[in-house]
Amino acid sequence: MLVSLSIHDIVLIDKLDLEFGRGLTILTGETGAGKSILLDAFSLALGARGDGGLIRQGQAQGQVSATFELASGHPALAAAQAQDIDTDGVLILRRVQLADGRSRAFVNDQRVTTQALRAIARELVEIHGQHDDRALVNSGTHRQLIDAFGGLMSEAAAVRSAFAHVRGLKAESASEQARVEKARAEADYLRHAFTELTGLAALPGEELALAEHRTLMTQAEKVAGELRDVQATVTGEHSPIPSLSAALRRLERRHVQAPGLIAPVTEALDAALTALDLAGQVLDQALRDADFDPRELERIEERLFALRAAGRKYGVPVDALPTLAEKFAAELAALDAGEARLIALTRELEAAESAYRAAARVLSEARKKAAAALDTAVNAELAPLKLEGARFMTEIRTEAEGPDGCDQVEFWVQTNPGTKPGPLMKIASGGELARFMLALKVVLADRGSAPTLVFDEIDTGAGGAVADAMGQRLARLASRVQVLAVTHAPQVAARARGHFRIAKDAADQGRRVATRVSLLEMEARREEIARMLAGATITDEARAAAGRLLESAR
Repeated sequence: MLVSLSIHDIVLIDKLDLEFGRGLTILTGETGAGKSILLDAFSLALGARGDGGLIRQGQAQGQVSATFELASGHPALAAAQAQDIDTDGVLILRRVQLADGRSRAFVNDQRVTTQALRAIARELVEIHGQHDDRALVNSGTHRQLIDAFGGLMSEAAAVRSAFAHVRGLKAESASEQARVEKARAEADYLRHAFTELTGLAALPGEELALAEHRTLMTQAEKVAGELRDVQATVTGEHSPIPSLSAALRRLERRHVQAPGLIAPVTEALDAALTALDLAGQVLDQALRDADFDPRELERIEERLFALRAAGRKYGVPVDALPTLAEKFAAELAALDAGEARLIALTRELEAAESAYRAAARVLSEARKKAAAALDTAVNAELAPLKLEGARFMTEIRTEAEGPDGCDQVEFWVQTNPGTKPGPLMKIASGGELARFMLALKVVLADRGSAPTLVFDEIDTGAGGAVADAMGQRLARLASRVQVLAVTHAPQVAARARGHFRIAKDAADQGRRVATRVSLLEMEARREEIARMLAGATITDEARAAAGRLLESAR
């Protein structure tokens, strides 16, 4: 609830510090005393539009601070924590208005945007007046109020969760569908390419190995003749081996006669024969290696052509063909998996949509029951407010499926028997609207309501029994939420737990006027209520009537 309000240098207010308690607090004063200024300043702290014209003349800036104490878990605390604002159950909303029109907003002395301030304030305070175009008369809130009244918040949250699940599955399904469609368009190409590459069965390094082999074969054909000529020289008809062998044998027979001379020669001849024998063997092997099947060369060349043609076709090096084949295989597998995933998603989406519609139907039926109970309760409040011929009704229409279900909810009224009912804001006059609104708030009370409610002269034009009925209902409402009311009705003022009087006083030795606010004790309250009853001249009869009102209220 609101525990204090501090206003500095706003219009006629130089410095004002007010403290508030629970229950019903009334603000009274003569016309023009500054009640509107007080509410404008409070609204500024709640994020209302700033204006340099609000600054007290001669000052560079004005400031308004509102302090709230809240139970743990209150939505306003969650809204503050979402802005990374530290809080221990106390929120201090502060607004600094500069004379040039700029303003700064703070929550617990942490700078925030005006939008963030307003979002937090919405959870703290509702301001209602005869011509209020927000709160209860805003049809956008009616569905939420029905849910709060019927205790359907968890059901509504379940529907929102189910809708979000459906929306997420639709997005995932659409993405998967687009991916599968794209893959389908390429499927024939992928299958053809994969089949071709699989049939080709290229191996890493195969191109280089084949090219080297082909080069060797084509070069061998050119040197084979030379090798045969050399072989004929070394091991053929004119080979020196037989002559050298005969010479070696002759020398070996003479070895004993002159070993010192013959031994080196025989060793050299033996080494020469060994080398020639080895050369013959190498020549034989070289000729065997140079001897190839021309069909093998043709096969190699055909294989190289096929590999290089595939590389050109698919725009990759030949060595990358095996990797490309694996890539096509993976894409075909992904296509098959995508088809299966798409089928699974379709089934999952159908189940989610069915679950959402079932939850929405249950919520819709529960809303209709809650709406009927709300209508009965509100209509029971109308007769004492002199709306005996009027009727309140909740209009529920089916609309397109959305996060809040399929219900469009709007509060309608019929102000007189036989007249056509219609939306609350369009049908009810200013005074009627205020009374309908009060009846609604009394019934809704702390369900779907901010912890602090401000009523700005909703009793204008009401008197006698109507004003008394309004006072009773404000007091009843204040038993569950904090209520602040600006009023001209003594019957309402008498039921207050706290009573502030707003007045203009001379300041600066009469050079200007300032708005002052005083908390009234019992005797001062009686005098103020007597003034409200009698006008400028307060009579003893008015004082006596004021005393009776106060006594009756107690």
